[in-house]
Amino acid sequence: MPIVFFILLVVAMLLCSVAEHFIPPLAGIAARVYLMPLVMMYGSVALPIWGMLGLAFVAGGINDLLHVQLVEGEPEIGFGSSIILFAVLGTIMSGLRPLYQRGRWELHCVICGICTAMIPLAEYLMISIRRQPVYFHFGQEIWWRIGGAGLAAMFLAPFFFFGFNYIGYLVGYDPSPDPQSER
Repeated sequence: MPIVFFILLVVAMLLCSVAEHFIPPLAGIAARVYLMPLVMMYGSVALPIWGMLGLAFVAGGINDLLHVQLVEGEPEIGFGSSIILFAVLGTIMSGLRPLYQRGRWELHCVICGICTAMIPLAEYLMISIRRQPVYFHFGQEIWWRIGGAGLAAMFLAPFFFFGFNYIGYLVGYDPSPDPQSER
């Protein structure tokens, strides 16, 4: 049943990517609340490696399509760069999958926040490098936007993990059994 659960996670990512645009930035720090990466990070620990890579491809494609900006006819961030970014972040989460399968999910919520904060950081770095002259300005506002997105994801991650575990249970997919204990 992992294919049914994979399809449900893809649909949830599409819905979350739309919902993100209706959530205002966090007051005082202007950080965006990223929902789609939370679904992708959950799928990285709940699905096998093929599922994580599929979710990374979909999440990166959606992110690139929704956030493409043309400057003088050229895109600031090349299409496909978010796919690579999501694949790297998903690989980090997928590497911790055995711990998740044993029922230890606390670390994953913290790592989910850190990985989500890496998304605006990577976008900022790619845009700064692309623009001429190259100029990095890491002021307090930039750090709050990066860190605030991570903190919001860290706070929301347990709700997403419990919610999707329950949805997995409803469709007959249990992401948490340890394959070593079944032998």
